[in-house]
Amino acid sequence: MSEAYIVAAARTAGGKKGGRLAGWHPVDLAGQVLNALVDRSKIDPAQVEDVIMGCVSQVGEQAINVARNAVLASKLPESVPATSVDRQCGSSQQALHFAAQAVMSGAMDVVIAAGVEGMTRVPMGLSAALPAKEGFGIYKSPKMEERYPGIQFSQFMGPR
Repeated sequence: MSEAYIVAAARTAGGKKGGRLAGWHPVDLAGQVLNALVDRSKIDPAQVEDVIMGCVSQVGEQAINVARNAVLASKLPESVPATSVDRQCGSSQQALHFAAQAVMSGAMDVVIAAGVEGMTRVPMGLSAALPAKEGFGIYKSPKMEERYPGIQFSQFMGPR
């Protein structure tokens, strides 16, 4: 079995709601992080075989496969595929696990694992609240309600 290594790391500065990063579209901000990873690793961008990006709130500016959109906003070629992962608070960690698994299995050699959340522009809970408000239903199905009556699920709450 092959081993997986982290050869470069990059992130944006920490931000706060309405802070200095609030003016950045999350896709463009993530694209800049991808560019920094390419620059730091000195890799040919065409060698990147996949981008796996964690994102909890995949709605609004972070919708329609935010990872793929970040690739399109970066210096990576269009041929680089990307997918978005939502495992709530563990989304970016899961992206890293999936990337390592791809390398360790021998399926890929160069994978970028990342994460993005622009919480000023895409507030927590928006992906559930907005569709409910606009009449497009809620995430909890009738069978879930039957099994878990009155319980609201989120990254913080749910059955144990």
